[in-house]
Amino acid sequence: MYRLRSVALPGEELVELFVGDDGRFVEGPLTGAETIVDGGFVVPGLVDAHCHVGLGHHGAVDLEEADAQARTDRDAGALLLRDCGSPVDTSPLQARHDLPEIIRAARHLARPKRYIPGLAIDLDDPALLPEVVAEQAAAGDGWVKLVGDWIDRGVGDLAPLWPDDVLVAAMAAAHSAGARVTAHVFGSDALPGLVNAGIDCIEHGTGLTDDVIAEMARRGTALVPTLINVDTFPGIADSASKYPAYATHMRELHAGARDVVRRAVEAGVPVYAGTDAGGGIRHGRIADEIDALREAGHPDALGAASWAARAWLGRASLQLGHPADLVVYRTDPRTDPSALREPELVMLRGRPIRAEG
Repeated sequence: MYRLRSVALPGEELVELFVGDDGRFVEGPLTGAETIVDGGFVVPGLVDAHCHVGLGHHGAVDLEEADAQARTDRDAGALLLRDCGSPVDTSPLQARHDLPEIIRAARHLARPKRYIPGLAIDLDDPALLPEVVAEQAAAGDGWVKLVGDWIDRGVGDLAPLWPDDVLVAAMAAAHSAGARVTAHVFGSDALPGLVNAGIDCIEHGTGLTDDVIAEMARRGTALVPTLINVDTFPGIADSASKYPAYATHMRELHAGARDVVRRAVEAGVPVYAGTDAGGGIRHGRIADEIDALREAGHPDALGAASWAARAWLGRASLQLGHPADLVVYRTDPRTDPSALREPELVMLRGRPIRAEG
């Protein structure tokens, strides 16, 4: 049993939190509770809303490496992970009480030769998308991941993968199964069809135009811009000299990415923090993504990686009866971003995982 006395963000007042033997928040005072925190700032467990547990630099990894990836995120304070597609079935990790909660989107859905080899389920016939979306909705945890655009080598640039009418049917199939849909999209051309079909979230979204942003705001469509991954676009462009239009396009998308986030936030689009860890981005970098969102003009960058993101994903924040998932910082991370890199305490399901100092 534990007692924590601290400022609980996003509030401003000093509060007392009590954690029972079952690892959940309980009403206090609690006789015999050990005071584990007295001071500082308590933040609901951080959220990485776009990562890939089970994916490494060269593709799929084994469960031992996936375990290490999840522990790295945990130690950085990310206690809720929305896994946006993995070639590995990581469901065994969901039973582990020492690992973050993982919300799985099962496998990416793409077209042949239109995504990273070996990662997605490739559909020869795009008309099969609604059927396969329903299958992946059942295989995941309430999310399905589409590849919305990718380089088309015949075009020499980014191009959409799916016809608009197929997208409408696919969204209906997911929603009728109680699942939400998100899509990887870099460019602009695929976005109107996805948003108008009723997609729930856009990943990356570097090609968002003002018209599409306005429609997303009207519908409540979320954006997870993965800015630290977008910062790899110049390197991708440098390696794509065979496709000069694509290379130029990727550099342009990178140059405008932070302005896209600013315009989306100002328009009222819900924007959340995701690192795209796995593959080319190492795990444990949620603090870097929060910094990038703040620099882009997000007025609540910390909330985008904590209380706001948890509410979006249907998870509680520091509420009685719910698991005690939290991070404690010595200084207010809203005004001292460096604090995010030095958590004083990480508590997962009521268990102190890591303390410094």
